[in-house]
Amino acid sequence: MQKKIVLIVFVVFTNYIFSQSNTNSPYSLFGLGVENKTATGGLTGLGNTGIAQSNPFQINIYNPASLGNILQKSFLYEFGLNGTFSTLKTNTITENNTNGNISHIAVAFPIKQNLGMSIGLLPYTKTGYNIDIENAIEGSTDTYITRITGEGGLNKFYISSGYKLFKNFSLGIDISFLFGSINQEKQVYTSSYVSISDKNHYSGAKLKTGFQYDVLNLENFKTTIGGTLELPSSLNGTQTRSSYKTTSSGASLTIENEIENELDNFELPFSYGLGITSVINKKITTSLDFRKLLWGETNQNQNNESYANQSIYAFGVEYTSAKDKFKYTSNIKYRLGFNYNTGFLKISNQQIDSYFVSFGLGLPMRKYSNDYFNISYSYGKEGTLENRLIEDNFHKITLNLNFVGKWFNKKKID
Repeated sequence: MQKKIVLIVFVVFTNYIFSQSNTNSPYSLFGLGVENKTATGGLTGLGNTGIAQSNPFQINIYNPASLGNILQKSFLYEFGLNGTFSTLKTNTITENNTNGNISHIAVAFPIKQNLGMSIGLLPYTKTGYNIDIENAIEGSTDTYITRITGEGGLNKFYISSGYKLFKNFSLGIDISFLFGSINQEKQVYTSSYVSISDKNHYSGAKLKTGFQYDVLNLENFKTTIGGTLELPSSLNGTQTRSSYKTTSSGASLTIENEIENELDNFELPFSYGLGITSVINKKITTSLDFRKLLWGETNQNQNNESYANQSIYAFGVEYTSAKDKFKYTSNIKYRLGFNYNTGFLKISNQQIDSYFVSFGLGLPMRKYSNDYFNISYSYGKEGTLENRLIEDNFHKITLNLNFVGKWFNKKKID
């Protein structure tokens, strides 16, 4: 019965993910949209750290090497959702937006001793904007308005595997398939009305590898280091364009009708990450991560915008009292995190950076269980008011259900 429920949830969530946009950011106008900052388990409450996290009861999408620690006869499955309230500001205007979406669905299971696998689906990028641009008419003091709206984004389906080669050392590999579409419409209001509708489809794959090594593994102190390496890749793009014109007399004229065009490949950068996680007395866990994405090496420019190398710094700490493992309150996990992202987009020589602070709880679903309901709250800011740009202040709630099943046990026959 549990398997059927999870399968139904997977299908429903898949359709929902494909059909939703979970952002109202004007910065999603550029490239493929804004990155979806998804973390599994309780890692959102830890500032989206996880490169060196090796919890056998929690799926970790940041480092596939962690899958080498999955216990035999266990089955991990989880899904999550999030909601965001954001305030967009310019020097003269303030606007509030609210949105929500499914954040991910994933499963993980052992193949044999020290070898695990995970499969999951999540949004990769998000696009959502509605912008009015006032343009001057050449040779005149009059102006006209161009309204640009967009929605959509790319989804990520991944298959990853991790293997523990030695007692303290694991390796992992992750293959991700990216696909989706970004729909953009331009509406030009002059003496006549022109509408141009573009559906831009992208697809491709990328490869990531990772390792984890237990530097110290004492009774009351454990330190693990981890690293990831993600190879550059290209996404193929095609465009379907339709456009028409309406004259001042009300006559409508089709200019293009579903014309297929090839788009330039979109280049994803080479990236690497390093992390260190320490567990003290089985009560306190600290995580520190660093990631570098070499967007500047992709040589992609758009008008007055360009891509720059991106750095991400993240820190998290988790506390569990663990006084009595049979007592509910002793198994509650308290989390705190911080994340700073330099961003990869540069507009008017201003790099669009962001940060957030997170607070989270891991609530046991029942006594004597590793099933958890994870909840986290994040507050952060993206962008700036300098150079006539836009600042986004956001509040984000993330909910995550993490289950540990035992589906591989054989039934006993009396």
